[in-house]
Amino acid sequence: YSADDTSTLWTDMAVRYVCYKGINFPPGYNSEQSLRFAETQFRVRDDDVFNVTYPKSGTVWMTEILSLIRSRGDPAWNRAVLNSERSPWFSTQLGLDAAQTCPSPRLLTCHLPLQLFPKAFFSSRAKVVYTVRDPRDVVVSYYHFSKMCSSYQDPESFAQFLEDFLRGDVPHGSWFEHVRAWRQLKGKDNVFFISYEELQQDLQGSVRRLCQFLGQELEDADISSVVENTSFQAMRENDKCNSTLLPRNIMDQERGTFLRKGVCGDWKNHFTVAQSEHFAMIYRERMRGLNGAFPWEWAGLESGTRVTGKSQ
Repeated sequence: YSADDTSTLWTDMAVRYVCYKGINFPPGYNSEQSLRFAETQFRVRDDDVFNVTYPKSGTVWMTEILSLIRSRGDPAWNRAVLNSERSPWFSTQLGLDAAQTCPSPRLLTCHLPLQLFPKAFFSSRAKVVYTVRDPRDVVVSYYHFSKMCSSYQDPESFAQFLEDFLRGDVPHGSWFEHVRAWRQLKGKDNVFFISYEELQQDLQGSVRRLCQFLGQELEDADISSVVENTSFQAMRENDKCNSTLLPRNIMDQERGTFLRKGVCGDWKNHFTVAQSEHFAMIYRERMRGLNGAFPWEWAGLESGTRVTGKSQ
């Protein structure tokens, strides 16, 4: 978004979250009206592709991948058009108009939990790509992001933010509930699950699987271009996806970098041993019945060993 479009939405220095059906959302982007419209009135088209994540789970990365698949590896669209225009945030105040006027086939992005997702989706042939990430890396990235973005309350400490995260007392609600609910749709023909860790381990293979899911046949050279142009370095240098075009009163990148590290396992640089053990205990309790479903679990939560594998 341009500064002219957004500056009036960030005039109040005290951040008061928008609460919709028991879940907090950042102001400026969201309102009760926009969230209600997205849930109950948004018109889903059969050729829509939704990019769905919990925050800090690879949203921008997947937007760039899906955009490049759509353009058959040609990076011109990604380099010329803001990612929020290529794949509008349809549940937000600013993204709704863009989404409704966007020509088909649309790419659409959101962090919505399943229970607030457009009801029209469930009777459509539209598709969802759901990206999940090790929640320990999510909470670290979310902490740093919250310190930069003016529509989020500035965390007083990582320790406090971690406790808030484990309780689900952060914008967009509980990671555990978000992932468990969306995971219920695993196996449906129009829902594709993939992990951030898989993208890191085998981006080319992941792109091929996404192409198959989307019904798009790309040549090897096109797939290589998708991979090349969605490397962390390529995205960090692309001002259409690295948020550097956002004014400082919205995203203060002097307090951090939006595309910060793009790695797996950075949580080990932030968690104490006690925090790691506490997280593992809560995780096992909250994810009971899904143990072993995700790559970061396979070596044991306490080990911190990076492991890989396919979620789909």
